[in-house]
Order: sequence, then structure tokens, then C-alpha cells
Amino acid sequence: MTTHGDAERIRPDIQRAARMVDVGAKEITDREAEAECIVTMSIEACAQLVAGTPKGNPVEAARVAGLIGVKRTPDLLPFCHPVAVTGAEVHVEPDAGSGQIRVWTRVRARDRTGVEMEALTAAAVAALSLYDTAKAFDRGARIDGLRLLTKSGGKSGDYSAP
Repeated sequence: MTTHGDAERIRPDIQRAARMVDVGAKEITDREAEAECIVTMSIEACAQLVAGTPKGNPVEAARVAGLIGVKRTPDLLPFCHPVAVTGAEVHVEPDAGSGQIRVWTRVRARDRTGVEMEALTAAAVAALSLYDTAKAFDRGARIDGLRLLTKSGGKSGDYSAP
């Protein structure tokens, strides 16, 4: 059996090779993260999304897409470990008067690694679902401000965005 040390002697570039870090020795703790982004479009396009389209309710579809994003994060991001998610929320908050839809997510887990990427992925996927529908009404629609709002648990401690 080849060990990591053997691999370094055989391939000097192994230290730069992509790999998942070993989290096996880390303590299992409660983890939580919140993220957000904003989908901006014309007031008319936002009103269409809120009213619904022939495809159905884009706001509800975005919530479901965000939840799927939480579950699929380790399939999309090569350094993410599968995490034992204990809960997830995706809120889609339209402001038809401004043409903006805020996507806010919260993900909780009890595991050895955090859920920041799951919360960010949920927000991004929900926003992409909204954009997919909005583009029929406004080609200039955009997604802005994807960011981590808070995280708690783990060795690095808590974080709150300024």
C-alpha cells in the first residue's frame, strides 16, 4: 500500500495536487451558516415572477431548487465533504416595487466540518432558478451579492458579515 509520504517521493508535485482534507480527527459539533444574494430585474419581470408563469410558481420552484442545492453541494464542489445536514431553509423574498428578489438561506448540521458552502450553494442555485424564469421577461436580469452572512460552530469560531 502506498502512503502519502511514498506518493511525495514518487511524485514531487503531490503537495499541490487537489485532495480533500482529512477531517476525521475533528470534533463533531453543531454547525450553522446563513447566506444571501439578490436577483435584480425590471419591475415588470419581477411582477411576472410573483404572479406566476405558465411553468408554475417561480418563487416556490426557486425554494425547492435551493434545497436541492444544499443536498448536491459535495457533488458540485470538489473539496466539499458530504455533511450530515440536519435542517435547511430557503427564503425567497420578492420586492416587486424595486424589481429585486432576495434569496436568504440557513443550513444546519452536526458534523466535523461546516456548512458555509451548502448555504452559499443553496442561495446561488435558488437565484439561478429565478434567473432562468426572469430571462424570458428581462434579458438584463442579474444576480448580485452572493455572500456568507453568518457561520457558527467549529474550530474557527463564529463569523458575522459586517
